[in-house]
Amino acid sequence: MDKLSRKHRSWNMSRIRGSDTQPEQAARALLRSMGFRPQVNRRDLPGVPDLVIPSRNLVIFVHGCFWHRHSKCKYAYTPKSNVAFWKAKFRANRAHDDVVRKQLTRLGWRTFIVWECELRELSDLRLRIRKAVQERRRVRPTLQKCAQPLPT
Repeated sequence: MDKLSRKHRSWNMSRIRGSDTQPEQAARALLRSMGFRPQVNRRDLPGVPDLVIPSRNLVIFVHGCFWHRHSKCKYAYTPKSNVAFWKAKFRANRAHDDVVRKQLTRLGWRTFIVWECELRELSDLRLRIRKAVQERRRVRPTLQKCAQPLPT
């Protein structure tokens, strides 16, 4: 049984935003401090990624630990009321995340996930982001028409 009335629960849930959340703003600020200018909420890509760095073929999702079930995270708890609903909801969220990641990979994008709890300690996250950004996607070699050696 829910401790809140249906009206109050509805009001609480209506306050949860889907984009431009505080974790997204923090991740964007971190990327900007690292010298990147990410594009925000690209609607032409599957899953409408939170942040995109096109020059590096990198898509960044900022996931809330609760909604996307960050493993072994204290924020990924399951509510005690309406457990069946929440388990189905979380399963659907994870399945959707997997489908979107596969679609982006097929389109040639690399995906990177920033968890909400990671934004509390930015030094570790900064290193992970730098590593992900530096891993350039393999580019197919182009054939040169007539490669002549340079004169010596």
